Amino acid sequence: MDTTNLLTLGQTHADVIIAVVSAFVAIISAVIARGETRRQRKLQTERLRQSIDAASLDWGNAAIDILARAAMFARTRHLQANDGAFLGNKANLMVAISTLVDRGRMFFPNLGPEKKGAEKEGAYRGHRPPILDALMWAYHELEAMTREGGPSSEDSGLYIDECRRLLVSELQAHLDPRRMDEIVGRYDDQESETRRGAIAQTEALKSKLESRRPGLKFGAAAAAQSQRLQ
Repeated sequence: MDTTNLLTLGQTHADVIIAVVSAFVAIISAVIARGETRRQRKLQTERLRQSIDAASLDWGNAAIDILARAAMFARTRHLQANDGAFLGNKANLMVAISTLVDRGRMFFPNLGPEKKGAEKEGAYRGHRPPILDALMWAYHELEAMTREGGPSSEDSGLYIDECRRLLVSELQAHLDPRRMDEIVGRYDDQESETRRGAIAQTEALKSKLESRRPGLKFGAAAAAQSQRLQ
C-alpha cells in the first residue's frame, strides 16, 4: 500500500482515528487524575493527622507537667506553711487534673461505649483508656493525701511518677514519633558516630554527677544507656 492509499484511508476513517486517539488520551488522563487524587487525599489525611497530633501533644505536655508538679507536691507536702495552704494547693492540682481528663476525652474516647454506662452522657460511656486512667489514679492519690500521716511523701511521689510514666508511654504510642521520623528523616538518619558522641556526652555527665553526689542511685534507664555505648 503506497503513501497515496494510506492518505486516502486516513481521510476516509479520520473520524474513527480521532475518536480512538481521543479515547486513549481520555483514559491516560483519567489514570493520571486518579493517581493525583489519591496523592492529594493521602496528603490531606496526613495533614489532618498532624493537626490532631499537634493538639494532642499540647494536651500531653500539660498532663506531663501537672503530674510532675503533683509528684513534687506530694514529696514536699509537709513543708506547706499550714493546712490552709496545703488544701488550697491540693485543690488547684486536682482541678487541673480533672480538667485535663475531660479535655483528653477529645483525643482518647472511652473504650467499648456500648458495653457500659448507657445511662451516661455519650463521652462518659464505656471504659476510660489507660492514658486517662493514669491521670485519674493520680487525682485520687491527691484526693486522699493529707498534710501529715498516711503513706509517706516519697511513696505518694513515686506512685504519681508511675502514673506519669504510663501516660508518657501511652502518649508516645498515640503520636508514634518513630513513624514521623521515617517521614521526615530526622533522628534515625543521623550518622552513627554523631549519635555515639551524644551518648558518650550523657555518660560523661552521669559520671560527673556520681562524683558530685556519691551514693546517688540510678534506675534502669541509666543502665540501658550504658549498654548503648557497647
